[in-house]
Amino acid sequence: MTGKIRIISGQWRGRRIPVLDHPELRPTGDRARETLFNWLGPRVIGKRCLDLFAGSGALGLEAASRGATEVWLVERDRKLAAALQELASSWPGGERVHVEQADGLHWLRNCEQPFDICFLDPPFGQGLQGRALEALATSSCCQPGCLVYVECEVDEDTVLQSALGENWNELRNKRQGKVILRLLEHR
Repeated sequence: MTGKIRIISGQWRGRRIPVLDHPELRPTGDRARETLFNWLGPRVIGKRCLDLFAGSGALGLEAASRGATEVWLVERDRKLAAALQELASSWPGGERVHVEQADGLHWLRNCEQPFDICFLDPPFGQGLQGRALEALATSSCCQPGCLVYVECEVDEDTVLQSALGENWNELRNKRQGKVILRLLEHR
């Protein structure tokens, strides 16, 4: 373990999420999560959320803390998924958090349950944001009106913008250092 990040608000406010030492793990920091959840406001309460490339689980766990009724954390790495399962099961109310150890894009192809909010923060530099948006646009888990949060590096932004196409309305965006945050709505 290399450190911990904290839940910012809600039922689990102040609780710490362990950040394991992993080459592809880049947890969404406090500032970006605060921006995202300010954008979402009370829209997260009572919603079903998907954290597709969960990593540390910071986005999905923050949503659960702020009142999401159900959160799915999908993480490819076996150790990270096991750590997320252990963490969620140890917190009161953690039964609302479901952990799936699976490749995010493959999991989307088989997903049949609808989500209200999806978080996409995959490892940078692999083009996963655009591929995930394209997969979400045709998946039954992302209905019209579904909100999708995407993080990407500034260098990847042109590719991401081309993936937006006709399927997405951009509601908000913000640059924080070398990262661009976007909140989209499925048309």
